[in-house]
Amino acid sequence: MEIDVKAVIEQMGTGEQDTALTALQSYNQARLGELVLSFLNRDLQPSCQLACLETARILTRDKYCLDPFISQSAMSILARCAGIATSACNQSPLGESQGNFCKVQQGSPLCNSVTAVAADLQLMKGVAERLKQCRDPTWNHEVSTKEYPIFCAAGNHLDATLDLCWPDNLETARAGLTDTPPEELPHLSRQQTEVAMEILKILFNITFNTAKSKVDEEEAAEFRHLGAILRHCLTSRADGEERTEEFHSHTINLLGNLPLHCLDVLLMPKVQQGSIEYMGVNMDAVNMLLEFMEKRLDRGQKLKETLLPSLSLLNESARIHRETRKFLRSKVLPPLRDVKNRPEVGSTLRNKLVRLMTHIDTDVKACAAEFLFILCKESVSRFIKYTGYGNAAGLLAARGLLRGGRDSGIYSEDEDSDTEEYREAKAHINPITGVVEEEQPNPMEGMTEEQKEYEAMKLINMFDKLSRTNVIQPMQLRMDGKMSEMTAEDLNKLAHNPLVQPDENANSGSEDEA
Repeated sequence: MEIDVKAVIEQMGTGEQDTALTALQSYNQARLGELVLSFLNRDLQPSCQLACLETARILTRDKYCLDPFISQSAMSILARCAGIATSACNQSPLGESQGNFCKVQQGSPLCNSVTAVAADLQLMKGVAERLKQCRDPTWNHEVSTKEYPIFCAAGNHLDATLDLCWPDNLETARAGLTDTPPEELPHLSRQQTEVAMEILKILFNITFNTAKSKVDEEEAAEFRHLGAILRHCLTSRADGEERTEEFHSHTINLLGNLPLHCLDVLLMPKVQQGSIEYMGVNMDAVNMLLEFMEKRLDRGQKLKETLLPSLSLLNESARIHRETRKFLRSKVLPPLRDVKNRPEVGSTLRNKLVRLMTHIDTDVKACAAEFLFILCKESVSRFIKYTGYGNAAGLLAARGLLRGGRDSGIYSEDEDSDTEEYREAKAHINPITGVVEEEQPNPMEGMTEEQKEYEAMKLINMFDKLSRTNVIQPMQLRMDGKMSEMTAEDLNKLAHNPLVQPDENANSGSEDEA
């Protein structure tokens, strides 16, 4: 991207602030990056290379300054600096004589700007070769933080950073602390946490689409190995609550990228003293995910960014693992006893999630509804029982289930015994609100048939007026559970007989459906 410096000066000379701002931003975003890259492409003294890499690291953190760094030539230069260049880059790695202190910055710009270009340059091949040379956890932590940012195959450096040992296949423990319960393990040092988080962030970028792709048995084994390390991260603590939450956040983000069938590693550890056991399975990791999700939910800030990763991971885990679903259901949807308060009112986790079902952000409300629907084994009747028809309507409409539907066959059978409180109140529960409500007087009591028809016609005329002025669009429920627009003919039918379903196909259904 060529920048005309003379044109920039002329634009600033006009005295117009907006014009000057645009000119300066264009120069800052492109010219500086190009200059840094041109220097990095030369034979530099270590101190000069370090300064250029520091500048590149800062620039690549700004998405508006990335353009100069995402071309093949730029990525080739950064790959050479990071020591992961291959023949595809048409560059040779920098010599070791330049010293390890430059390596502090070498990986950062590449990590910040990595895109599909990396595949064309075969950077992963270079990374694999680099990882073979650096499995020693005693390397200087400043170097290792940036030297090994891209780790895909087996998590060798993350393994070493956390000082793990493997008592059994996919069983992790801290070296020298094999028999120590998770809650009694010493906190990770600040150095370990910083290095681990750098690796987790880069792994997330590289494995972003992995969950949706098919992997062979060998790749699945590698992902499970990585999953076991991430499980250990989940149950580990850093120095301080804030740092621990940040560490767990990066861990959860990466766990969400693993192929879904590899998430079984979360349930694989043996049950030991202090573990949370459910159906004979260790639920420490799943419980950590649930607690993390609720903590983010209680905070209530930027829920799409902070809540969805953990909630989505719980969704997928519950869908494919029976033990996880039943454990989560026992925590989120215990047997229903409160039939006097609306499902969205209260401080339980069920109440909090039901409130999210009407959140202004469509992604948040859809994910929360999906989670509760999965915990109900996708049973419409059970879903309405725990959330109320009004809260459930959004998900049911999206799935064409507003008229009800059969339970999904992908879930195993289990008991759903009603509590005594629920059985006694069931006949009096308003299905729309999900609670027992006082009986309201019938507004049509004492009216003649002519008066009822007159009131119905008034209502239809109001709808018709609002529809004609595009204020609202009257809708009707079809037999397939989907909503469709009501025509003038439908409104006319409803006006003359408000108890008759306007949809002509409705006559084919049963009386209960109508």
